[in-house]
Amino acid sequence: MSSAPRAVGRVLPTLNEDGSRRWLRPKPSHGAWYRRRQLVAYGLTVLFILLPYTRINGKPPILLDLPHREFTLFGRTFLPTDTLLLMLLVLSILITVFLLTALFGRVWCGWGCPQTVYLEFVFRPIERWIEGGRSGSLAIDRLGARGHFHPRRLAKYAVYFILSLFLAHIFLAYFVGVDQLAVWMRRSPVEHPTSFAVMAGTTIAMMINFTWLREQVCMLACPYGRIQSVMLDHNSLVVAYDRTRGEPRAKGRTPTPGAGDCIDCGACVTTCPTGIDIRDGLQMECIHCTQCADACDDVMRKVGRPTGLIRYSSYEILETGRRHLLRPRVVLYPTALACTVGGLIFTIRHADPADVTVLRGVGAPYTIEPDARVANQLRVRITNRTGRITKYRIAIDGLSSDAAVIAPENPLEVETEETATSPVFVMSPSRDFHGGQARIVVRVSDDEGFQESIPYTLIGPQDAPPARSPQ
Repeated sequence: MSSAPRAVGRVLPTLNEDGSRRWLRPKPSHGAWYRRRQLVAYGLTVLFILLPYTRINGKPPILLDLPHREFTLFGRTFLPTDTLLLMLLVLSILITVFLLTALFGRVWCGWGCPQTVYLEFVFRPIERWIEGGRSGSLAIDRLGARGHFHPRRLAKYAVYFILSLFLAHIFLAYFVGVDQLAVWMRRSPVEHPTSFAVMAGTTIAMMINFTWLREQVCMLACPYGRIQSVMLDHNSLVVAYDRTRGEPRAKGRTPTPGAGDCIDCGACVTTCPTGIDIRDGLQMECIHCTQCADACDDVMRKVGRPTGLIRYSSYEILETGRRHLLRPRVVLYPTALACTVGGLIFTIRHADPADVTVLRGVGAPYTIEPDARVANQLRVRITNRTGRITKYRIAIDGLSSDAAVIAPENPLEVETEETATSPVFVMSPSRDFHGGQARIVVRVSDDEGFQESIPYTLIGPQDAPPARSPQ
């Protein structure tokens, strides 16, 4: 994919030739593509706000509980023991991104990314409304540092802060839940300084992002633009300029003999939220927002020429007029996606209703009791994956008749989607140990038919002491 050189001395669209920040104030183009993006953007915004308050199987659709290492997605809670499930889920998401990029280019960046959605459809419209449109913002920019203290800009900062505070609270609801968030909001910051610091830090990060960083997050921080060349090919749909039809350029509404349709008006550059010239070819900074296509179509209609000079297309179509739908990556990606999704569904459907882990006790591996029996402490950890409170019975198989099992909590009651641990003490006669070991089986069961048996090795002395005769 070819790319013409940029203006001499300029490295990034957001930098002036002297290295200072070039603030972008794009002029919106309210065309057909813009209206479609509006519907998607505001739909996603409503979804983002409402999701923490909805419930699936009594749980939020998305809850990333990092302190407890639990991840709830669409009614199912993934625990630290769900390594395979989490791996399959992450792989499925990544492969889906690769497939969509191979087919439709950076459609995520321009249509679904929260950075684009909130910047282009929430923060920048508010900026234009308060500062008097693009021309008003540019006039304040020309004041230099004094522009930050202009009454209109200060009013914008105040509104931005309130918005950032609101979005930060919604964002945190995905990590702590709306119930815990409500508790934080009702309490004094003195009572929960750590959580208050988290909320304040998130609000400040939102404010800095949408006030100062803006499009630089896409161009400098986000790695997606840098790896797009790996996922795109000549048949991927991208926002492209038809050079065959547009070149050579000629200014003016009146057609010039031998000239292309592009009248070099610069509307595509003025409207671009990342400040690039799409006519230079596909570039890392392009987020496929189609603003340049809307602007160009509007100009083409005014000068009486066909629309579509800038449009969704592929370089293969622009160069040859054909598009190859069947190609290696659009076969390999769906195949890999079917494997990962199929594995995820199979694993979920065949998952046990409980996870059982047997751990060794804390402290010495064993002790010798006064009656010469060898005492081992076990810890039986049970994770209840059912939708109800369940009582689990713990039994030990493989012990001799004069051995004893002491379990303070047996049966062990475990709340739904919770993990509980019960200590178990096994008192075995010394003759059961051979080479310092005795093999047993820990059996856990419930009243619904669940049963799991876990082999376990008790530790004892290499040379067993003789049993004391009863006094």
